[in-house]
Parts: sequence; structure tokens; C-alpha cells
Amino acid sequence: MKNLIKFTLPLILTVLLFTSCSEASRRVNEKLDEITNKAEQLDSIVNSELDKVMKLDSLINHEDARLKKLDSLVNKTSSKVDTILNTFRNKK
Repeated sequence: MKNLIKFTLPLILTVLLFTSCSEASRRVNEKLDEITNKAEQLDSIVNSELDKVMKLDSLINHEDARLKKLDSLVNKTSSKVDTILNTFRNKK
């Protein structure tokens, strides 16, 4: 009987140890899965916001080019008006 207790007690303790370790391992895996899912969601949000920033940057560049063209047109028109006025003044 004593031999049976000496054999079964370590066996039972070993089984309990492995059971508790597998439970802890399962919990760790669940937490890692949660963290991975949250990281993927965050990555998706960051990518979405980055796309918005890139579109805004493109729009700003486009509008900047339009402003430069408009500025050039205003300068040319102003120069022509000045020339016309100077010609008119010189004829008087």
C-alpha cells in the first residue's frame, strides 16, 4: 500500500501540474490573440488615416500648383495693364 501511495502521489501531482500549465498556456494564448487582434485593428486605423493624409497632401499640392498658375496669370495681366497705362500716359 505504501508503494502505491509513493507511486500515485507523484503521478497525481504531475498530472495536476501539467493541467495547470496547460490552462495557463491557454490563457496566455488567448491574451496573445487579443493583443494581436487589437494590433491589427490599430494598424488598419493607422493605414486608413495615413491614406487620408496622403489624399490631403495630394490635394494641397494640386491647389498649390493652381495658385502658382493663377499668380503667374495675375502678374502677366498686371504687367500688360501697366504697359497699356504707360502707353496711354505717354501719348497725352
